Amino acid sequence: MVNVYTCTMNLAIDLYIETEQLIPKVVNRTIDDDIQANGKGVNVSLLLKMLGIPNTALGFSGGFTGEYIEQFLNKQDIQTDFVPVDGITRINVFTQVNSEQTEYKLVNKGPEIDSPSIDTLLQQIRQFKSGDYLCVSGSLPRGVSPSILIEISKICFENKVNLIIDSSYTEILECLPYKPFLLKPNEDELAEWFGKERLKEEEYVTYGKKLIAAGAKNVLLSLGSEGAIFINQEHCLRGNSPKGKLVNSACAGDTLLGTFLAGLIKENDPAETLRTSIAAGSSTAFRKGLTDLSDVAELEKQITIE
Repeated sequence: MVNVYTCTMNLAIDLYIETEQLIPKVVNRTIDDDIQANGKGVNVSLLLKMLGIPNTALGFSGGFTGEYIEQFLNKQDIQTDFVPVDGITRINVFTQVNSEQTEYKLVNKGPEIDSPSIDTLLQQIRQFKSGDYLCVSGSLPRGVSPSILIEISKICFENKVNLIIDSSYTEILECLPYKPFLLKPNEDELAEWFGKERLKEEEYVTYGKKLIAAGAKNVLLSLGSEGAIFINQEHCLRGNSPKGKLVNSACAGDTLLGTFLAGLIKENDPAETLRTSIAAGSSTAFRKGLTDLSDVAELEKQITIE
């Protein structure tokens, strides 16, 4: 049986706040709040576990906040093998202001990572076996160069590990010769990778196919409220997003990716995998935290795959 790993180098605890208004220099009372272990790879781990895919979470963890994330994942029956580092894993704040019908996102830097800790993580990855899956997600902490993505790509290519990358750095293009299993850009990231300010809708597929031609085996392009596109050598599929009230956009893309990766691992039909993944991502967007998948079947009814 293959092993599945997620890697979140810049772990976080996310604090979600809902308030009617946000006024400077006065005490603003919240009407709801929620605290969740987070980081893009952590979210992927949680979705994979919900969908019956056992996995192990990797990354750098510091202080009491890092311990909280590890304990939280262990309670969800997700194994962890974090590299301990000095400093404290960050806390981010997402505030929904109802009177403005908008969301404020405050994201902190997190601890600085030293070279021995980076080497330890890379050594963990070198131990993975042929056919295993590694999903590397999110931003990089201070002290870690984007070139680490290239190094991880080389290791996975040499050891025949299926590498999934969800990150915005332009160094992703230098990973393509090492044939990553799946890339998950959004439309802004795809544009930036190819030196464009923005892409027209009809260019999404064009530039997605460029990633395939350059070495990526699969591309999942997330388009937020416009749905998602899946491209590989055999398929080019697009699905719309269902309608609903946006509550939290922070984890929707991670939910899309985690659900889609589970479908690929199970070798499910690509069109149905895309439909379910968009529905799951939307379910997360319509609530404060990650979806529990309870409304996915209903949301799927609004999605058309072309």
